[in-house]
Amino acid sequence: MMFSQIFRHLTFVIIAALSLPVAASPWQFDGVARIVAIADIHGAYEPMVATLQNAGVVDAERSWSGGDTHLVIVGDILDRGADSRDAMDLLMQLEGQAEAAGGRVHVLIGNHEAMNLVGDLRYVSKEEFAAFAEEETAEERERWLSAFAGRKSEMGEVSDELRGEFNERFPPGFFGHRQAFGADGEYGSWLLTKPIVVVINGTAFVHGGLSPMIAAIGLDGVNRKLHGEMVEYVQKLQVLHAAEALLPMDSFYAHTRILNNFMPAVNADASLLESVTAVRKLNGSDLHAANGPLWYRGNVACSRVVEEGRLQAALAAIGADRVVIGHTPTPGRRVLERFGGDIIEIDTGMLNARYGGSGNALIIEGERLSVVNQSSAEALTPKPHPRQVGNRPGGFLSAQATEALLASGEFSNERKDAAGRTIVTVSDGSRNIDAVFTKRGGKEVYPELAAYRLDRLLELDMVPVTVMRKLGRREGTLQFLPPKLMNEQQRSEDGRGGSANCPLPEQWSAMYVFDSLIFNEGRTLERMTYSTADWQLILTGHDRAFGVNKGRPRHLESIELAIGVGWKNALSALNDGVLESEFGNVLDKRRQSALAARRDELVAD
Repeated sequence: MMFSQIFRHLTFVIIAALSLPVAASPWQFDGVARIVAIADIHGAYEPMVATLQNAGVVDAERSWSGGDTHLVIVGDILDRGADSRDAMDLLMQLEGQAEAAGGRVHVLIGNHEAMNLVGDLRYVSKEEFAAFAEEETAEERERWLSAFAGRKSEMGEVSDELRGEFNERFPPGFFGHRQAFGADGEYGSWLLTKPIVVVINGTAFVHGGLSPMIAAIGLDGVNRKLHGEMVEYVQKLQVLHAAEALLPMDSFYAHTRILNNFMPAVNADASLLESVTAVRKLNGSDLHAANGPLWYRGNVACSRVVEEGRLQAALAAIGADRVVIGHTPTPGRRVLERFGGDIIEIDTGMLNARYGGSGNALIIEGERLSVVNQSSAEALTPKPHPRQVGNRPGGFLSAQATEALLASGEFSNERKDAAGRTIVTVSDGSRNIDAVFTKRGGKEVYPELAAYRLDRLLELDMVPVTVMRKLGRREGTLQFLPPKLMNEQQRSEDGRGGSANCPLPEQWSAMYVFDSLIFNEGRTLERMTYSTADWQLILTGHDRAFGVNKGRPRHLESIELAIGVGWKNALSALNDGVLESEFGNVLDKRRQSALAARRDELVAD
């Protein structure tokens, strides 16, 4: 080969190499021309295929057609739906085909993948187990039936009743499923190689969300430490199953209790003892925590003033500018964005029978974001996450539509509730909602409406929709009354709320800042209510707020206020011009001035 030919050949190789996506780490990729992401398949195989076809990464024969596209599966292939095995098989096939074409398939671990691996099988459907029936033998089922009987009684007798219970709780395919998801099983060994978070072109992809935990441990901490704990757990489970120290039927949540009572033989193998110790320890791994990357919902559920600073810290820790998440089905079952696009939500309820949604794929090409649906390849754009305080009729009614209904609907059924509030039903002929009427607090003083407007400006999302409205000749406000509420006294007595999508302490902290800003002297346990579906804190009863005082109400003077980045940004945007335009007809000048003074005190803290 002549020198000039060699030079041209080397130049071509260098240019070609430079055009390929660059991996800054095993979980970071730059220079990717096109990204397609879907989430929460939950065994909905056909909708998944249709979605991928409309996104241009799978052809009519269900083979890869995406060229150098990177496809990201943001967790939860498994559980609830019937065809999760088919979905995994297709993704395994596409991985090799995509790599050969210069593309890539990134399958991420979701909470349901982790659950299947470690033995939390609460949501595996009988159809999913049945897909593995041919992989288990009658002898295997008899072995575990005998072990099950041994747990029930010292004699270990297998009665017809016991056999029926066994077959009902552990249907055909159960043990084939457990073997397949073991450390060396077909799907277990595959899933255990998959990361929890990837960052592509500065966009992070994770199943649940980016919590403060991620800011503390970074990308390596998630994909090495937490992932490694899951791998070790599954490996040690295999040892314990073989020794029958644990049974494949034992729930993840029973592992520690069972092992605490386990009495190994005097000459027990060292690997068995080591496995007992490891599983007892790793059962409490942060991977399974509510604030871990697989389960965290704060990115979706916590208000901007609570979440913005924490999200920015987590993004900075992993070298990302925004995050794409699944896990929490979106209102309206559309791809949504929060915080100006820093968060993209793509769980659109693909398993329609369970979640009432459809498959949607997010497509990222440079700065352009678009969405295609399982039914159409027509490109749409992500919608802003709607403000929603309390459940509304029909599953979802926008804040704007609720305002319109309250402002112009017909009144009926006026009555007093146990707290002495005036309740009316408001209807537009097709929809009915209940609302609380409150008389104005004085000339040009409407504290409930002022609280709502301030909540909206701050993006606090705790005060229900409120409008100015007359009831007969009485001047006042109407405030939407969400159904199925529980007040703080009832909640604390019942010990509920631990599953809140936004942790309750975070919501209380935001309430303390809000009440300091409005100088609310009237906050009571009855004026703190919760939607029991997600334990969202809802604040009402502001008749003793918006006074002319400076400082804080007496009951908040000793409280350490959590005024982070989100609060600082929101309060700084609340300038005097905004106060005048938003509150000129609901607060008099003295109250506006006092509100501005308290704002300045909080910003200075």
